[in-house]
Amino acid sequence: MDIIKHPRTALRSLFSPKKVPEGGDKGFNMSNVGVRLHIQDRYVTMDNGIVQVTLSNPGGIVTGIRYNRIDNLLEVLNKETNRGYWDLVWSAPGSKGIFDVIYGTSFRVVVENEDQVELSFTRTWDPSLEGKSVPLNIDKRFILLRGSSGFYSYAIYEHLKDWPDFDIGETRITFKLRKDKFRYMAIADNRQRCMPLPDDRCQGRCQVLGYAEAVLLVNPTNPEHKGEVDDKYQYSSENKDIKVHGWISNSPPVGFWQITPSDEFRSGGPLKQNLTSHVGPTTLAMFLSAHYAGQDLVPKFRAGEPWKKVFGPIFIYLNSTSDGDDPLLLWEDAKIQMMNEVQKWPYSFPASEDFQKSDQRGNVGGRLLVLDRYTSKDYMPANGAYVGLAAPGDVGSWQRECKDYQFWTRADEGGYFSINNIRTGDYNLYAWVPGFIGDYRYDVLITIASGSYVEMGDLVYEPPRDGPTLWEIGIPDRSAAEFYVPDPNPEYINKLFVNHPDRFRQYGLWGRYAELYPDTDLVYTVGVSDYTKDWFFAQVPRKKDDNTHQGTTWQIKFKLNGVDRRSTYKLRVALASATLAELQVRINDPNAKRPLFTSGLIGRDNSIARHGIHGLYWLYNVNVPGAQLVEGENTIFLTQPRNTSPFQGLMYDYIRLEGPPSFNVKDEL
Repeated sequence: MDIIKHPRTALRSLFSPKKVPEGGDKGFNMSNVGVRLHIQDRYVTMDNGIVQVTLSNPGGIVTGIRYNRIDNLLEVLNKETNRGYWDLVWSAPGSKGIFDVIYGTSFRVVVENEDQVELSFTRTWDPSLEGKSVPLNIDKRFILLRGSSGFYSYAIYEHLKDWPDFDIGETRITFKLRKDKFRYMAIADNRQRCMPLPDDRCQGRCQVLGYAEAVLLVNPTNPEHKGEVDDKYQYSSENKDIKVHGWISNSPPVGFWQITPSDEFRSGGPLKQNLTSHVGPTTLAMFLSAHYAGQDLVPKFRAGEPWKKVFGPIFIYLNSTSDGDDPLLLWEDAKIQMMNEVQKWPYSFPASEDFQKSDQRGNVGGRLLVLDRYTSKDYMPANGAYVGLAAPGDVGSWQRECKDYQFWTRADEGGYFSINNIRTGDYNLYAWVPGFIGDYRYDVLITIASGSYVEMGDLVYEPPRDGPTLWEIGIPDRSAAEFYVPDPNPEYINKLFVNHPDRFRQYGLWGRYAELYPDTDLVYTVGVSDYTKDWFFAQVPRKKDDNTHQGTTWQIKFKLNGVDRRSTYKLRVALASATLAELQVRINDPNAKRPLFTSGLIGRDNSIARHGIHGLYWLYNVNVPGAQLVEGENTIFLTQPRNTSPFQGLMYDYIRLEGPPSFNVKDEL
């Protein structure tokens, strides 16, 4: 596909819902056409003159999408059941996960008029299905509006009291597009490219690398892709950034976009990472997943716990332009449409009473300040703080919360925040502030009622702090991106991420550690070393010549002019990621049989293998007896001993050594 990136071009009025059915009048405005519904024995079709959506009856599988001279945007070479569908992965406790495409067993028309059609495809559980089907009632909804260049979908999942226990590892909507049309993928302004074909991942055209998702393209259909790595995890993003993504067809110029106007129904909060689009061409709307988190983000229902949740609506947006126009204008238009959808949230048109409308919801506002007496004696505005409401829990529990709804915003430069359109219920208010370690939680439960506004006033976060900073490494922002990310092995490159801010998304970077440190491990000298160059982004095992691995011990060297041997120092270690890893801390004696501190085995976020620069956040506060320190040269040894896989390891967010509360920093350093 001959699309190249270029400076942004001014948009013309190309994208209003004006496209005409074949043979139609060029001057006819299709927004005047009412929505029509055609019901047959095996299919149901919604049509508003702009887009026509066909679903199986009663399964509710999207079998066809007709738009702008293309009879079907979905992959016609696939079976009808493998084109557009809701799916999930579930398991009984302790059992292996079962992949389940959600087929409805009953169909009904919820709304039918010239302005809107809403369809319901339901699957009802009963005890005869125990062990065979996930114990959920599932109601899938599809909506088409007059004048809309696209359609909406949402679903209500319900687990009734005393139904069997189960886990749900993943649920999403999947669309598989025509590979002969959709070759160009766009996720962000700086993450878009012409993609390989699914055929390029077949035997004979690729070499499977360290895991099934990653392949080296050795004989691709497009020679320009030869020698590149393709891996769907390279295109992951954080929830807060997954608002619009999709594909562009060049002939005719058509865009297929998945727009998610709200994060409220996603698990894990704004920093949780999820898949977006990838080779297929496939586009996903992820609602629940264990990616970059592990079992902590798998909802587990026990003791007959009742549960109901609405996922979506999400919007499938279609746009087009004239032959000869730059197809990349479709991406620019999709971003504008995304902003329009965000402004309309919560939507007024879904018919289900389980989806609360704006007048049924409430709002919260306030101001967050930071008090860190060793940084400033004054209250500081929490500029850019992430502030959110989530289910009641412990400090920081929001990042592992996966059953209920979450509502997040960013505070402005004055620390002021406003969270709008919150579903009714009981919440805790949580926050974290870039530049400061730890998590804030407002201790009093917040009850949101319909139409309410809760004014929180001034809230004060006092981050963990016992004494003055003696030294620090990194930036407390829950990411390892500021550390040294090496160039990839030239044999395993994705060209998109060459000279890219997200250089950590290249395949195989874990293997570069052994090349940089073939015999001895990393040594960092405070005041001399530069963490952007001298601190490797992940503490991984070192690969040996016999293809086995060994644990690693990193050293932090620092000098103290004076030591209060009767006082306690504090080592703060914030981790951005952990994968079947262990952090051991020793002071001045690398051979001490027992470490001063050990985290034990932690983490299953797999961020090292999956090209994420963070997973879940961990904060450890280690008491360091002054008696273990000496005047002059000191060394902290950080050992990660687990070594059965190259992907085990840690990513550090930030490390700080604090002196005793009464100590003068100038005397110590």
